[in-house]
Amino acid sequence: MTGPARSRRNAQYGLLTSIANEVGVSLATVSKVVHRRRDVSEATRARIEALLTEHGYVRAGESDAHRPRQILAVFRDLAGPYTLEVVRGIVESAAEVGVHTTVGTTGRRSIAQWLERCLKLDALGVVIVISTLAEQDQRRILDQRLPVVLVDPLNAPDADIPSIGVTNWHGATTAVQHLIDLGHRRIGMLAGRSSSLAGSARLHGYRAALAEARIPYDPAFVRSTDFDYGEALRAARQVLDRSERPTALFAASDVQALGAMEAARQLGIDVPCELSVMSFDDTLVAAMASPPLSAVRQPFRELGQEATRVLLHLADGKPPATARKELATELIVRMSTAPPKTGPEKSV
Repeated sequence: MTGPARSRRNAQYGLLTSIANEVGVSLATVSKVVHRRRDVSEATRARIEALLTEHGYVRAGESDAHRPRQILAVFRDLAGPYTLEVVRGIVESAAEVGVHTTVGTTGRRSIAQWLERCLKLDALGVVIVISTLAEQDQRRILDQRLPVVLVDPLNAPDADIPSIGVTNWHGATTAVQHLIDLGHRRIGMLAGRSSSLAGSARLHGYRAALAEARIPYDPAFVRSTDFDYGEALRAARQVLDRSERPTALFAASDVQALGAMEAARQLGIDVPCELSVMSFDDTLVAAMASPPLSAVRQPFRELGQEATRVLLHLADGKPPATARKELATELIVRMSTAPPKTGPEKSV
């Protein structure tokens, strides 16, 4: 270490020691505030931050142009269109406020390892997308007050860990109501896994719309799959390759809807003349499908914006206004849905 660098470090250390004495806390507590740790009371944090500002203290990462402020965005994988849309929302939103995003998956690093990496990199926090949060990870987040925001978690998190999602139940009822309004009564569904909060909510919305229209629920018309093209194709064939098949299918994701359309093509079923296909997501692939998919649109950019906004507030020691926020969905009607071929059907 050069002489000037050593002098600056000693001066900074002396300032932190002075602040600790003035506030009446340990040097370790001041260090936690400097490194934006959250396990410090709001009152103490505010006093220390005020003194840091008053004395012109510059955090190490903020003084180096080559080390911009950063957040981590962790996904289960980076394979599907949903993931790419959410990545773009987070990265672009963070960049707008001068924050760099490091993107990774849980395929090679566990969530526990990503939390550890967040601390080592002195990152502002972590956005975790579509993942299961283990009990020990939740405890660590809460005990160490790590800034973490969940987007569409697969399991229900602790009430003190903020999460962002969309109105899955309402979006699903809107989608199925659109099919009912077209005259369909035999409406099937390619649902997500029941263990998925979003998938479960969409299935419940589907059933609620049927019940509201007094259409009996037929379990033979429903298959649960992962949000996966291959699984959806096989499941759709099972539902469609029968004499009494549905005239419409509601898929819980664009990828599943594409699988349903390929199953229909393989079976010689025309979309939308013989089968209407309705989706949930409205990623970029929906409009490029043949025919273009009718879908419930998720506000992907807004999901990224909101997750980034909440995370940066947490990093500044500000609690979120609510533990769970749901953004509104929108019905987008395209060419994959139409009235049933023989006209409006009668309810069973």
